[in-house]
Amino acid sequence: MTLNDQYNKWKDSTLKKSLDKFKERKERFEYSSEFEVPRLALPSQADSVSNDSSYADNIGFPGEYPYTRGVQPTMYRSRFWTMRQYAGFSTAEESNKRYRYLLGQGQTGLSVAFDLPTQIGYDADDPIAAGEVGKVGVSISSIHDMMQLYDQIPLDKVSTSMTINAPAGVLLAMYIAVAKRQGADMRQLRGTIQNDILKEYVARGTYIFPPAPSMRLITDIFSFCAQEVPYWNTISISGYHIREAGSTAVQEVAFTLANGIAYVESALAAGLNIDDFAGQLSFFFNAHNNLLEEVAKFRAARRMWARIMRERFKAQKPASWQLRFHTQTAGSTLTAQQPECNVVRVSLQALAAVLGGTQSLHTNSMDEALWLPTEKSVRVALRTQQIIAYESGVADSVDPLAGSYLIEHLTDEIEKGALEYIAKIDEMGGALQSIERGYMQNEIQNAAYAAQQEIERKEQIVVGVNQFQVDEVLGLERLKVDPTIESGQRERLATLRAGRHDQTTRDLLAKLQAAASATGKDQPNLMPLFIECVEHDITLGEMCNTLRGVWGEYVAQGF
Repeated sequence: MTLNDQYNKWKDSTLKKSLDKFKERKERFEYSSEFEVPRLALPSQADSVSNDSSYADNIGFPGEYPYTRGVQPTMYRSRFWTMRQYAGFSTAEESNKRYRYLLGQGQTGLSVAFDLPTQIGYDADDPIAAGEVGKVGVSISSIHDMMQLYDQIPLDKVSTSMTINAPAGVLLAMYIAVAKRQGADMRQLRGTIQNDILKEYVARGTYIFPPAPSMRLITDIFSFCAQEVPYWNTISISGYHIREAGSTAVQEVAFTLANGIAYVESALAAGLNIDDFAGQLSFFFNAHNNLLEEVAKFRAARRMWARIMRERFKAQKPASWQLRFHTQTAGSTLTAQQPECNVVRVSLQALAAVLGGTQSLHTNSMDEALWLPTEKSVRVALRTQQIIAYESGVADSVDPLAGSYLIEHLTDEIEKGALEYIAKIDEMGGALQSIERGYMQNEIQNAAYAAQQEIERKEQIVVGVNQFQVDEVLGLERLKVDPTIESGQRERLATLRAGRHDQTTRDLLAKLQAAASATGKDQPNLMPLFIECVEHDITLGEMCNTLRGVWGEYVAQGF
């Protein structure tokens, strides 16, 4: 079968089905010279290429295995990626104002940043939270905070991503409970919880519980959402933080997919069917400075995951093979020096994500190396995405860099290097065992050290840092967080605890303790109990402390 025959088969089946459901944004896409933008560019000798399976096997067609060219047949010709700016600070009231502002400016999805106490399962009035409430994200301790966070935002009409890991089940329970109070159908909710504990052990550090109970929580969420919240992405397997910790592009792909393999194996061991949960897995990648390497990285990751799911795990549904991912531009590349230059860096990184076929995107603000972003800098960051979408033309053709000799070479090389890492990790017994031995951590640390040496030797130029410096006085506006928010949160929690039924609280926490203590086949799914607890005003910290009492806390080992 010639390549042209393969194309016609794709056009008459996969493409037609897609167009019947999702019309393209325009009847005809044109360049300024009025000739048509092709939906999908193919090798120029397509008609003469016969019996050559290499194109179909390695590159193929968008919306078809191995998804190198994208998970949707028409990609952005039908719908742009979700523009999802990560935001959250101070109180739920203040963050709500920022969300409604962003939605009013054209943002198409929400992304919630939680403060450090919330991320590690402490209420705002816990002594350990002192000085950190509302500083790096929004403070959420109870369902009432969550209700305020989404005030005037109908949860059945927006897609929400929540960057939360160890207490992900509790925050998802609060979200579901708020949606129910809004009158929304739980089965229609769309969004993502990060819920990726393995990368916390490797690169980020906001873990609570040891690995075994942490994996139980994750598989409980997989199982519950597969039945009750089918459009929710139950995990966002994150390479972003691995890259921020200093990894290479190859390591980012390898360690992220290795962690993904571990989650799949854990779910299978718990008795779940692969095709019941695999379609709800999502990924989260970094977009770094080297534009062409990053484009190739995204294409390689998509192809690798498709093969892993179909060949290694024998998944049958195409949805189970598809690697769908959110991208954030690289925070570690932002500079405090000449911060306006960060707009250019972010633009190139965002362009790489779009050329690589991301499903949603956050663009960092120019001032994030200095402080929490201001409203103006957030608007510029969002406008960066909108300019790429509406003005650049790169969204008008699917996988526009496919067929570039360099891009295809880089895609193959990244896949080869990442597969070598995954083979080593498999030999160690899997991702969890490699983490316990410090393998991933050491590889990342070595890469970060080598990169820093290159900067110090000026083998790698960072504009404004080790070359092209200027004496400057920053003229940027600064966002200031109200220092009284901590006392306000404490007062609200005191009022909540005074107004609830104490015996109900004790009974539910005892029920949670018993459920967490159960072993083997007697283990209940904890998600329904989480929802019941939050609906009765039990707080995040009270639930997490109950679980701490049963499971203990994870203590990182020195390597």
